[in-house]
Amino acid sequence: MKEKKINVKSRLKSFKYAINGLITLFKEETNAKIHLASTVLVIIVGIYLKVSSRDWIALTLCIAFVVSMELINTAVEQLADIVSPTWHPLVKKAKDVAAAAVLVAALASVIVGLLVFLPRI
Repeated sequence: MKEKKINVKSRLKSFKYAINGLITLFKEETNAKIHLASTVLVIIVGIYLKVSSRDWIALTLCIAFVVSMELINTAVEQLADIVSPTWHPLVKKAKDVAAAAVLVAALASVIVGLLVFLPRI
């Protein structure tokens, strides 16, 4: 199989597309704005309470987990709306399951946050 050369310009464009996706998420999705506000609060509290490096790792992974699930949920919802502009039970099911993924990530993150912050309060 012939190897493809890495095209730096196209790789940089892919970062631009990903950043556009993040910007769109935080501009247009209400729940993402709530997650962003929660992230800022967690960072401020973490700095104030001087959490350890290990705790910062856990908090950072939780933040990334929730944002990633929110991105996937938004993508599923957008695609579902294009594929089926009218109500369909399977589209509803797909949207509900994608939303549940965000909920699971958020609940797990709250538990981690409590484990990190409660002993310091």
